[in-house]
Amino acid sequence: MEILETADALQTLTETWRREGRRIGFVPTMGALHEGHLQLVRSAAAENDVVVVSIFVNPTQFNNADDFKFYPRTLESDAELLQGTGAAVIFAPTVEQMYPRPSVVRFDFGPLERVMEGAKRPGHFNGVATVVSKLFHLSRPHRAYFGQKDWQQVAVVRQLLADLSFDLELVSCPTIREDDGLAMSSRNRRLRPEARAVAPRLYEALQLTAAALHAGSSPGEAQQQGAEWLQQFPDIELEYLEVADAQTLQPAWAGPSAEQPLVICLAAWLGGVRLIDNVLVGVG
Repeated sequence: MEILETADALQTLTETWRREGRRIGFVPTMGALHEGHLQLVRSAAAENDVVVVSIFVNPTQFNNADDFKFYPRTLESDAELLQGTGAAVIFAPTVEQMYPRPSVVRFDFGPLERVMEGAKRPGHFNGVATVVSKLFHLSRPHRAYFGQKDWQQVAVVRQLLADLSFDLELVSCPTIREDDGLAMSSRNRRLRPEARAVAPRLYEALQLTAAALHAGSSPGEAQQQGAEWLQQFPDIELEYLEVADAQTLQPAWAGPSAEQPLVICLAAWLGGVRLIDNVLVGVG
């Protein structure tokens, strides 16, 4: 497994692979890898000839300077974790490599980014779309793999592919969870022990909300039940808990159906760490 640090080196390699007829899988990450990332890489390796994993903490998608400053950077241990997963190349550029000049292009994803993460983190999805576009151009993948934990991000990237006619397939993979239900996240390692002990309550709130929907509660009623249940845990500062159409991400007004699966998304602060999670709600 090779580590490349320059855009030219990666582009040269992936263009060679393309000429040789190799299928390229791509897994974009910001490092601090965990089993969720590794599962994405294994899936990519099973479905492609070669796999590129990017490790880049992208400054343009952070609207909180402290969050960017303290985001874990663990390239050496990340490379060790990737051994044996099928990754052929790690692309680990500097900020200067990715942004030799300030980016002036601005993306607007309309209603997709007016809610939840987009509403709470202005500019976040512009930063995501900018760096993902750059990485797609450099890695030239046939398939790109994203985790469903970032459901809204997946929706935004899907729209990006459609609008800019990227010739690649977006593959979204199920959220990987700890034994107690907490969604695996690079931010989990920043949780103090007492906060980590409370963190699984977030997933429980999502499950409770889903159960209320299945029991016949309206989306608004179910949403309220989940939010009120979390109030018994004073360490959790809920930012939002939303029941939305799984495709459009707009607020849901009716229960789930075969034509309209729903997604329940939440974001919360716990011990100074911001966590997000979601569950899909279908029928049956």
